[in-house]
Amino acid sequence: MLIIKRYLAYYKIFVLIVFFVSFGNISLDAQYKINTVVIDAGHGGKDPGAIGKKAYEKDITLKIALKLGSYIQKNLKGVKVIYTRKTDVFVELFKRAEIANKNNAQVFISIHVNSNEKSSYTGTSTYVMGVDKSDENLEVAQLENSVILKEKSYKKNYKGFDPNSPESYITLSLLQNAHLEQSLQLAKIVQDQFRKRAGRKDRGVRQAGLVVLWNATMPAILVETGFISNPTEEKYLMTDYGQSIIASAIFRAFRDYKNQIERNSKYVPVSVEKSNTKKQNTPVNNTYTKTETGIVFRVQIKSSINRIQAGSPEFKGLKNVKEINYKGIYKYYYGATDSFSEVLKIQAEVRKKIPDAFVVSFKNGKRIPLDQALKEIGRR
Repeated sequence: MLIIKRYLAYYKIFVLIVFFVSFGNISLDAQYKINTVVIDAGHGGKDPGAIGKKAYEKDITLKIALKLGSYIQKNLKGVKVIYTRKTDVFVELFKRAEIANKNNAQVFISIHVNSNEKSSYTGTSTYVMGVDKSDENLEVAQLENSVILKEKSYKKNYKGFDPNSPESYITLSLLQNAHLEQSLQLAKIVQDQFRKRAGRKDRGVRQAGLVVLWNATMPAILVETGFISNPTEEKYLMTDYGQSIIASAIFRAFRDYKNQIERNSKYVPVSVEKSNTKKQNTPVNNTYTKTETGIVFRVQIKSSINRIQAGSPEFKGLKNVKEINYKGIYKYYYGATDSFSEVLKIQAEVRKKIPDAFVVSFKNGKRIPLDQALKEIGRR
């Protein structure tokens, strides 16, 4: 028995040595970090938002937003929290996303409270920027977007967008940001937390033409935390307990999303990032070569509901970008190699232009988890 234990110990040491030798001087420290989040308390000041029998949406959203920020600052060291407002003031919609863009935030979370003519409606939903033909989603978008009419120069600020015109929403859908996949990922985790941990009714992840999201240059979501038009839910949202439960659910979702994204990007060669720049112009293999395992690695750079044309500024000058349409979402990849070490170098170069680019893996043309791919090629 003692001999077996010693053998296993030596074997583990051997595996570690082989692992690090095979990577040469490459360090696996994470390079892409989610270190800035902008929290947007919907409405404010002269804009009360939805009005219940006793409460205003603007007051509830502010309290939830401040609690959410407090939880992040307390539990996620190194993450900078920026608020679009911390008091009862009016902030134009276009300035909210602008705050996130100017601060290079990696996530934008807008907090809202829903309302409906039917007081029986209850539950939470999380929206991402997109196109949805359902009447209910259009009504939510029109309600949230109507605040721009309170702004003096709204026609100039929103390029003629009319929140009451269905045609305007078609145009708006063409201007959405290219971070749809990550936005949907975060939105799903938020709804999972509401349903499983907070015990709230789950109305699902939805898409709508929301002005507050359309200009964001990072993953962005709008959370409808409940219905102020429902007496029971209004009462719950007015309490410190209810606000804490809602805020903690969003916090856990943000934390889990952050961990997932950073875990996907942990295989970044620091030595390559910091190495001499003489190799920057080295041609990159962007063709697919079938290997014995059928494994190929690529670097994902964008995702969008709408097709992004070749040569678009979204690709930051990258050539030969591959497009794959998966369930209505266009995903864009750069590079193709059966070598994990090589894809790390490709990723490092791409991240100089697109910081949140990450490595993905395919087997015989079908996307598979990165850990599975590494295991199959003997890297894990």
